[in-house]
Amino acid sequence: MNIKDVTASVADEMEIFQQRYRQVLHARNTLVDKVTRYVLRQQGKQIRPAMVLLGAKLCGGVNESSYRAAIMVELLHSATLIHDDVVDGAEMRRGIPSINALWKNKISVLIGDFLLSKGLLYSLEYKDYGFLHIISDAVRRMSEGEILQIQKTRSLDITEKDYLSVISDKTASLISSACAIGALSATQDESRIQAMRNYGEYLGLAFQIRDDLLDYTGDSKKTGKQMGIDIKEKKITLPLIYALTHAPEAEQKKIRSILKSSRKRAYKSGEVIEFVKSRGGLEYAADVAEGFAAKAVAEIAAFDDCSAKTSLLELVDFVMKRQY
Repeated sequence: MNIKDVTASVADEMEIFQQRYRQVLHARNTLVDKVTRYVLRQQGKQIRPAMVLLGAKLCGGVNESSYRAAIMVELLHSATLIHDDVVDGAEMRRGIPSINALWKNKISVLIGDFLLSKGLLYSLEYKDYGFLHIISDAVRRMSEGEILQIQKTRSLDITEKDYLSVISDKTASLISSACAIGALSATQDESRIQAMRNYGEYLGLAFQIRDDLLDYTGDSKKTGKQMGIDIKEKKITLPLIYALTHAPEAEQKKIRSILKSSRKRAYKSGEVIEFVKSRGGLEYAADVAEGFAAKAVAEIAAFDDCSAKTSLLELVDFVMKRQY
């Protein structure tokens, strides 16, 4: 099963979304229009707008405001990816050169700002104030999560609580917002909106932990991500946090000394991977992800059975079984 199979229940709606998204991205300035057309080439699986539409379908039905919500979410997501590539100095995005690799950092930052402002103005135009509140809070959380990660990475004192706070804000916040905004476009029932918000939060946490596990277990040919790259980039994730917490002090010091040195990280990442495996870090992180996945499923259990609910349940299963 692939992601298109999982989201098949909103396939027709996604086609309408994509047409409207292309129209919204159009800009009068020729350079801006050129770069935004390139943004379209970089589009991935578009899971977040699909989740907006699934949330709407589950809570009453997709309507005009649902499409606007999906466009808002995708504009924000694209903006954050562009800014992330600048922060990380990334040269590639989904198999093609990143925007900062082609147009340098200044243009990249400004294009990210353009997409974000485009989304905000789009919502104001239609007086979608509830959407604005949800999206603005997501932007705040994503920024705070990124800053906390940088702060903790520098000092190497990140705890499991810190890690969960980082991935909740950096990753889960936008997925949670996509689900909530989709529900809000179709209903005013706060309990249903909150259930969808919680579903997205738990799914986002499970997704990120599974993604972090791939750094230790993934096939680089499938993932496009070199095994151990998080370690080389000094990203301390749950498997490593658990292993360090449950290792003798001497072993902890040895691993921390590798992590502190960029030279050692470059050629000893395999040693860190073996350490994590031997200390049960992979099993522990997988169990935590399973726990969040179960919570996501529980949040939508009370909804009536329908194709959208089936898709949302299958999405949890897809996240937990993905190998790339």
